[in-house]
This record gives sequence, C-alpha cells and structure tokens, in this order.
Amino acid sequence: VQLQASGGGLVQAGGSLRLSCAASGLTFRTYDIGWFRQAPGKEREGISCISSDGSTYHEAPVRGRFTISRDSAGNTVWLHMNSLVPEDTATYFCAAVFPRSTCTTVEYEYPYWGQGTQVTVSS
Repeated sequence: VQLQASGGGLVQAGGSLRLSCAASGLTFRTYDIGWFRQAPGKEREGISCISSDGSTYHEAPVRGRFTISRDSAGNTVWLHMNSLVPEDTATYFCAAVFPRSTCTTVEYEYPYWGQGTQVTVSS
C-alpha cells in the first residue's frame, strides 16, 4: 500500500492551496481518509477526514477554512485550504483506514500513511 500526498508549496498568508492524496495497493474509494499535519517542534495532529460515503469532519483549527473532498471515482482525496495563516505551516500527510461508522482524525487509528508534503505560509 502506498499513499502519496502532493500539492504543497509556499504561499502568502490569506492565500490558498489544494493538496491531493492518491493511493495504490488498495481500493481507495472504500477507505476513510484523513489529513494530518506536523509543524516544526510539534506533534502531528489530525485536521480533517472523509468517510468512504463522503461524510466529512474538520477539527476546530481549520474548520471553515479547509475542505476535504474526494472525486466521484474515489481515486483522489483533496484538501482545499483557504485563508491560510502562518500557523498552518507544516508537513501535511494523508492516511487511510478501513471504514468505520464515522471517520476519525485520531492518528493511531490509521495504518496506512503517505509521505508528507510541505506547506509554508509566509506572513
């Protein structure tokens, strides 16, 4: 199983980025997908998740600014990030877990992880 996050970069505060997560080795559309981030010197935190049925959840720090979605074929999950602030600077990771009743942003629930993509927000 391989997951790949991409789309990171350098953006000014107030700007937007869209991250993508793709996978091989599993039927991606049947899995719940989570986005996590790790800022320098901080622990990794879960920020958003989407269930196989399309239900979504966002943690408070990103709620109203970030949107998680997946394409109709279920092959790609996106994290649309708007109104970015310097505090959003982090390495962003996507992860996959076999579906449960609701998606989760709890890190240890996820067995499959991709390499991260760096997001840097300048002030």
